[in-house]
Amino acid sequence: MSTDFPLFKEELRQFIKNALDEDVGRGDITTQATIPADEKLGAALNSRQNLVIAGMPIAVEIFKTLDPLVDIEILANDGVEVTAGNCIMRLHGNARKMLTAERSALNILQHLSGIATLTREYVREIEGTGCTLLDTRKTIPGYRKLAKYATRLGGAQNHRMRLDDGILIKDNHIARVGSVSAAIKAAKDFDGSASTIGITVECDTLDQAEEAVKAGADRLLLDNMTLNQLREAVSRYKGTVKLEASGGVRLDTIRAIAETGVDYASVGRITQSAPAVDIGMDYLDQAVS
Repeated sequence: MSTDFPLFKEELRQFIKNALDEDVGRGDITTQATIPADEKLGAALNSRQNLVIAGMPIAVEIFKTLDPLVDIEILANDGVEVTAGNCIMRLHGNARKMLTAERSALNILQHLSGIATLTREYVREIEGTGCTLLDTRKTIPGYRKLAKYATRLGGAQNHRMRLDDGILIKDNHIARVGSVSAAIKAAKDFDGSASTIGITVECDTLDQAEEAVKAGADRLLLDNMTLNQLREAVSRYKGTVKLEASGGVRLDTIRAIAETGVDYASVGRITQSAPAVDIGMDYLDQAVS
């Protein structure tokens, strides 16, 4: 298992327990009714499209949780890019247990691989620009560690994992406090935290950006700015503060945004809207007792 894998052993155990409790309930009655208890099956997990693998350790542990004696051969580890038609895992074990585990294992593997795959597409779009892709906190509750793990596998850099990871002053904070300068001052006065983790300020206009820089911001989140506005911000502040483009960053726009010279582009879509990839489980042989 990769040292980058985000879940501790107990977290992984609990995650798998919750997944199986949700899916299996009191038991897989269809499988119990149709498959003899001692039958064995061989199976393969196959990619049916080009994709980046993410979640393989979880899929493996789901199969092993239900059948500790299952024989598993991993052919593509997390972070590996595979093309359609490739086998990514082979397994042989108890037929009942394998059939019961199948959906939970595929669900997490398809979902996380979908995030990693879409992230890789965004990363490829900005190659050579010097711009770094960031993820966001737009994740399904309870899945953030895994979603952000998948974006790392795709080549993105993690933004804040939680609200306590850094100060990010947004428009609602500014509206409540009264001004960009006042919000930054309040952040700087907050138990000295700002001096160690920095202050990022969301700016909708270049005037706000100017005020933020003068007040001592460390990073500007340039929200929904035009390409010309981004270029102007880069011209004024590049090297003084870090510049992050956010809002309206899509696969068809990110290259032009990156080429303005911003340091970062943050994209909620890679975790919020990534489609699950197509991975199928195909049986290799007839069941045998």
